[in-house]
Amino acid sequence: MDELLIVGTQAVLTAFSTAFFGYIVWLLKEDRKEKSATTNGVQCLLKVKLIEYHDRYANLKEIPSYALENWNNMYSAYKNLGGNGVITQMDKEIQALKIAC
Repeated sequence: MDELLIVGTQAVLTAFSTAFFGYIVWLLKEDRKEKSATTNGVQCLLKVKLIEYHDRYANLKEIPSYALENWNNMYSAYKNLGGNGVITQMDKEIQALKIAC
C-alpha cells in the first residue's frame, strides 16, 4: 500500500513539474515575442525620425547644435536596437553639416 502511494505521488509530482515548466517556457517565449515587437516598433519610429531630420537639415546645409545632439542620441539608440546600414550614410552627411548658430 505504501509503495502504491509513493508511486502515485511521484507520478503526480512529475506531471505537475512537467506542466509547470512547460508553462514557464511558454511565458518566456511570449515575453520574447512582445519584446521583439516593441524593439522593432521603436527601431522603425527612430528610422522615420532620422530620415525626417536628414531630409530637413541636409537641404538646409546646416544643423542647429540641439538638433545634432538629438540626431546623435536617436542614431545611437537606432544602432543599439540593431538598425541597418541605410542610415549610416545619412549619419555621415549629418555629421559633415555646418553647425547653425
